[in-house]
Amino acid sequence: MKLNRLAVGLVLGFGMACAAIAQTTMKISISTAQNSHQGVAIDTFAKEVEKRTGGRYKVQTFYNGSLGGERESIEAVQLGTQELAFSSTGPVPNFVPETKILDVPFLFRDKAHARAVLDGPIGQDLLKKFDAKGFKALAWGENGFRHMTNSKRDVKEPGDLKGLKMRTMENPVHIAAYKGFGIITTPMAFPEVFTALQQGTVDGQENPLPVIISAKFDQVQKHLTLTGHVYSPCIFVMNKGSFDKLAPADQQAFLDAAKEAVKANRARVDEDDAKGVADLRAKGMTVIDNVDKSKFVAALAPVNAQFEKEFGKANLDKIRDYK
Repeated sequence: MKLNRLAVGLVLGFGMACAAIAQTTMKISISTAQNSHQGVAIDTFAKEVEKRTGGRYKVQTFYNGSLGGERESIEAVQLGTQELAFSSTGPVPNFVPETKILDVPFLFRDKAHARAVLDGPIGQDLLKKFDAKGFKALAWGENGFRHMTNSKRDVKEPGDLKGLKMRTMENPVHIAAYKGFGIITTPMAFPEVFTALQQGTVDGQENPLPVIISAKFDQVQKHLTLTGHVYSPCIFVMNKGSFDKLAPADQQAFLDAAKEAVKANRARVDEDDAKGVADLRAKGMTVIDNVDKSKFVAALAPVNAQFEKEFGKANLDKIRDYK
């Protein structure tokens, strides 16, 4: 009897040890705070992965650029020193040049149009381009439409931007466009931006409302203009080798977890956009929300001619006209 109990105990102990060994931990990071649209995305993703794989995979979440800026995180995923990242597309064209087209200013009418493009054939084809570069792109998420903030003056028309020193993402399309406005562009990783604004190293920056709110830029910026000049996607990237090692059912679990995370991420962007202006006004920012966008589009005519050459007018129109 005692022997039987001992045998059962050993079997149970061995089983528990195997279960502990069988859990694989992976890391995912963002550059923004946990209480943000990106934080919601990776928290939802981690929870869904654990649930869908029966706890065999655990995703550890890192916030506020604690594992490095977006470019560093994407590099780490490509190298395999980090399994996953959720990033804006800012630095992505440095790794997957085909994604550059998404950063063209005034390309998307609104969020519904942008989401339809990314979730449809155009966006899904772009996800496949990551495979050859050492990534598995799991899904498109969202930052939102980007707006301008600065500490110097109200920006009501393109001429008001001339001479402002603005932090830009490390993105060639953004840099070309902002130079077209007469902005002095200063590419910089996101974790450095608050301090640079605080110290006056740069006058301003541009980001969607959810980022402006979660980064507390109202503390170091006085003027906000709702230019909505660029739609900013986010993306879930995974190291290709790590993805390929997963069993087919687990691969599907990761893809489905990313889809659920995107739903939560976009819902939070909608929420932040809906309350953001009132929130930032209450915190003392002046908000210019009646911008004549046609003037900003016209100011970029020479740059857009360059983009049409680079990307092909037909490719840009395919996105612009997508229903």
